[in-house]
Amino acid sequence: MKQTLGKKERLKSKKLIGRLYTEGSSVKAFPLRMVYLQTEHTSDFPAQVGVSVAKRTFKKAPDRNRLKRLMRETYRLQKEIVYDNLEKPYVFMISYLGKEEKPYEELFSKMDKLLNIFIEEVKNKSNETL
Repeated sequence: MKQTLGKKERLKSKKLIGRLYTEGSSVKAFPLRMVYLQTEHTSDFPAQVGVSVAKRTFKKAPDRNRLKRLMRETYRLQKEIVYDNLEKPYVFMISYLGKEEKPYEELFSKMDKLLNIFIEEVKNKSNETL
């Protein structure tokens, strides 16, 4: 699998983002929070992802942009955790909840933890419906 995060893998649809926040479920691994929803989307990939950082917490755009870049990079390197374990298409948004910027290594480990928690949640929900 290519370790890229192309345009088709990113969540851009305003309608989907709106549905995600109204109907979606969430998991946390502080300082990251993922809101996810099982739904059809336009991409051929099993998941579309978006990242966000609160303007209220990080006033300066360069600080927000750096955090978003780090979050996208940590997801890009670990997305096979999600891709190998999903049967149905999902959309999710990963938000940064912390008050100060964490180092890359810590974000990497938290992203790993968050993705594994997400996979466990999805597996538990699919087992409940059977």
